[in-house]
Amino acid sequence: MDSGTHFVMGIALGGLALADPVVANHSMTFTAVMAGTIIGSQAPDVDTVLKLRNNAIYIRHHRGITHSIPAVVLWPILITIVLSLIIQDANVLHLWLWTFLAVAIHVFVDIFNAYGTQAIRPFSRKWVALGVINTFDPIIFTLHCLGILLWAFGANPVWTFSVMYGIIIVYYILRFAVQKAVKRAVHNTIQDEDYVIVAPTMRFFHWRIAAKSKTHYYVGRAYGRTVNIYDKFEIKPLPKTPTVEAAMKDPNLDAFVSFSPLYRWEISELENGLTEVRLIDLRYRSDNRYPFVAVAHLNDANEIITSYTGWIFTEDKLQKKLQIGASN
Repeated sequence: MDSGTHFVMGIALGGLALADPVVANHSMTFTAVMAGTIIGSQAPDVDTVLKLRNNAIYIRHHRGITHSIPAVVLWPILITIVLSLIIQDANVLHLWLWTFLAVAIHVFVDIFNAYGTQAIRPFSRKWVALGVINTFDPIIFTLHCLGILLWAFGANPVWTFSVMYGIIIVYYILRFAVQKAVKRAVHNTIQDEDYVIVAPTMRFFHWRIAAKSKTHYYVGRAYGRTVNIYDKFEIKPLPKTPTVEAAMKDPNLDAFVSFSPLYRWEISELENGLTEVRLIDLRYRSDNRYPFVAVAHLNDANEIITSYTGWIFTEDKLQKKLQIGASN
């Protein structure tokens, strides 16, 4: 989920903590628990700072080790230690318990979007992504904001947030049902697909589709049970040439491949004599473009002159990024 949703979830969980008599009857413990649930709801996303280094490192590691099983154990301990030093009268056990729930819920809900997490690391580095909830879901965010608003105007927070989470659970079940119907509709449309990604959008019945058969890639959208295929690409194996092999060792392309399960490639000769190797993720088609790419420019000696990976929505911006990389 996005940071805003995690923030309001932290507040809601802090309100729900008033169901705990120790928290409800001790103001300092409640203050510490509220701080713990808010911080705990944000802590796993501390790896966002990796963007400051470069996109390749961010793509490879975001929602990785910070969302792993060891991290879920360690985050609450660290947060509890710091908060207990600041708010010394707080009940440490109950502070840890509610902070642990905040961290665990953060990682748990991230599993349900299309980006996914390495939530079962260190047992596996597989990205777990159920793909039923958009990274930002306006219904979930609005329900949390409404619950917080009702609490601010005097509603009982325990009852308010209990009802709210009951509604959200039903909402998740409905999303799974819709996703299943969309996958069935995709099968009826393509029929020979081997692999299908059905990714949610902010609209309840609108889904992105990327699929693969033995011979083609398919990209489209589903509106309810109506599937529209916009692009169809023949699958061609990536050439095993020295140029391609050199390009695929570049950190930007290597990070892209580690993250993207469905992509196609383009190789072209540029006017300046360089060779461009471009990888294009097929999951995120928007306005007739595929904005998530990885590009490398190589010279005749198969040396990387410049490269880039990330989200780029115009070709001009991509070329500017590559020019910046070449000048560094």
